[in-house]
Amino acid sequence: MHGFININKPAGMTSFDVIRKIRKLFPRKTKIGHLGTLDPMASGVLPLAVGDATRLLSFLGEETKSYLASMVLGSISDTQDAWGIISPLDNHLVSQEELLQVLPAFTGTIEQIPPMYSAVHHQGQRLYELARQGLEVERTPRQVEILALELLELTRAEEAQQARIRVVCAKGTYVRTLCHDIGARLGTGAYMSELLRTHSGAFSLDTASSLDDIMGNGIRAQDLLPLDYPLSHLASVYLSSLAEIKVLLHGGAIPWTGILADGPVCIYSPQHVLLGIGYISPDKVEPLLKPVRVLAGSMTGFNT
Repeated sequence: MHGFININKPAGMTSFDVIRKIRKLFPRKTKIGHLGTLDPMASGVLPLAVGDATRLLSFLGEETKSYLASMVLGSISDTQDAWGIISPLDNHLVSQEELLQVLPAFTGTIEQIPPMYSAVHHQGQRLYELARQGLEVERTPRQVEILALELLELTRAEEAQQARIRVVCAKGTYVRTLCHDIGARLGTGAYMSELLRTHSGAFSLDTASSLDDIMGNGIRAQDLLPLDYPLSHLASVYLSSLAEIKVLLHGGAIPWTGILADGPVCIYSPQHVLLGIGYISPDKVEPLLKPVRVLAGSMTGFNT
């Protein structure tokens, strides 16, 4: 089985916990990977690549991600979320106007310092490993891109204020750090109390499969998305003969008289089976279609 599974990850599990569960539904040596880690406390879209899909991850392009996040004002957390040690800071009430004035400063290309409780490497160790030892090291700020940042709600429960925001961002953004930095700019402090990922590239929450349903019912046809599901941004080319397919599946290049394209292209059989990813390279006499990633599962059904 080859393809993508769009999981609605429940809170309280790591991304690798999900993979360990899903792995039980496939033959032992099946390769499974995820398309971006989702923090244990977070829920929502967690796309998984199965079989040949793991060989396509480098061609997915820049993935935009969307989140609904809640943050508590007036306190900070050593993990920047509700799972850490909470320390009260400043509980003065923030008006909606104050918050709306601050948000534009966090839209566009901004700098973030990776949190200590993250998987970023420092001298061969993960930052979270150092943090668990009580160590804190200097981290280099990184540029991230916030495409949209919207205040959905500002409420007060007991002594704390809570803001609910919608975030659309590029890969590599830490939403809990965004909440922490917004709190710092307000002067009250803040930590993320809830996070739901609603989109990750081509995958959305409204088409995600429940992990409980999959574990209870097994992988159904609607759960396994096709190999080209997240590749719609690439041009497509179609081979015309079995001879061309044989050459390509063995890594050979073929003369190409079809459309020309810059960058990678999806290569299909005449029957619309995805065979791999390639490039159309100019040649002195005629262009050549050269494969750079051949999908082993595509060889099934062809006499190679």
